[in-house]
Amino acid sequence: MSEHERSRRIPAAPELVFDQASDLDRIDRWIPQDLHVRAEDPPAVTVHEDETGRDARALFRAERDQLRMEWGTRDDDRYAGWLQVAGISPQESEVTVHLSFFEEEHPPSDEDVARALDESLKRLADQVRQAA
Repeated sequence: MSEHERSRRIPAAPELVFDQASDLDRIDRWIPQDLHVRAEDPPAVTVHEDETGRDARALFRAERDQLRMEWGTRDDDRYAGWLQVAGISPQESEVTVHLSFFEEEHPPSDEDVARALDESLKRLADQVRQAA
């Protein structure tokens, strides 16, 4: 099992950040670019991975009152994760994203995951800035 976590401050209200992060119609804009989420019957979603060309059945939950999202694969327990938005001030937030990979055979490298998380958080910050 491998665990990864990254955080980023975003100059925006926590509710705005959470709304942008959790919107399934816009989630592909900020998550790793080789992943695509399609809502089924929430909390059920399908995640398409460009690299493998395969679809994975997953779950996605967003709790606005907690400013928290959680997700993970349904059939094979390959990965799970969460995103938490914390208010630093009324106009500044900190976003933390955490990923757990349970496959021992082919876990992604720490460097690849760190880079993907940093890039995703940067795209989320850009998306929030455009929405503000």
